[in-house]
Amino acid sequence: MAPPRRHVTGVSGAGAHEVGVLAKQYLERGLLVPDHVITRMMMTELEKRREQHWLLDGFPRTLGQAEALDRICELDLVISLNIPFETLKDRLSARWVHPASGRVYNMDFNPPHVRGVDDLTGEPLVQSEDDRPEAVAARLRKYKDAAKPVIEMYKSRGILHSFSGTETNKIWPYVYTLLSSKIPPILSDEEN
Repeated sequence: MAPPRRHVTGVSGAGAHEVGVLAKQYLERGLLVPDHVITRMMMTELEKRREQHWLLDGFPRTLGQAEALDRICELDLVISLNIPFETLKDRLSARWVHPASGRVYNMDFNPPHVRGVDDLTGEPLVQSEDDRPEAVAARLRKYKDAAKPVIEMYKSRGILHSFSGTETNKIWPYVYTLLSSKIPPILSDEEN
């Protein structure tokens, strides 16, 4: 499971607007969205997609979220990416954002052409308080503590697949092979 992210996907339908507004208020203050808000938002959206296949990234990350998910579906597989704490901390701490557009840069592997400046507008980039090294470290520790029982639960069910490493291009082929064995390929209109 990936570390928590600060983005919220669009949710539509009755009551969804209120949940989205509530989530946005937490995010704007630099806080993690509480478990019950994320769970309600995700369950609202997933309930509408019961007949579809879907892939979740970073959800569930707590036992409460996993139990709510259990009430509406049975998971086929769960992937856990085991990335060293220091690697995650370094990557997240290197993240800078162009506030007006939401463009994200990483100073190590996706830097702007000019350090600290957005490529398209020339406006300054900012680093949010929760992307500073000490905040990232605290967030990752909290996440690890919350995710451990979720990982153990899926491991005991035999649906957890773990991959370890520090580089995406070295982990991805293994993840891709697993997903390809579980999900039928999607053919384009020309291939049908």
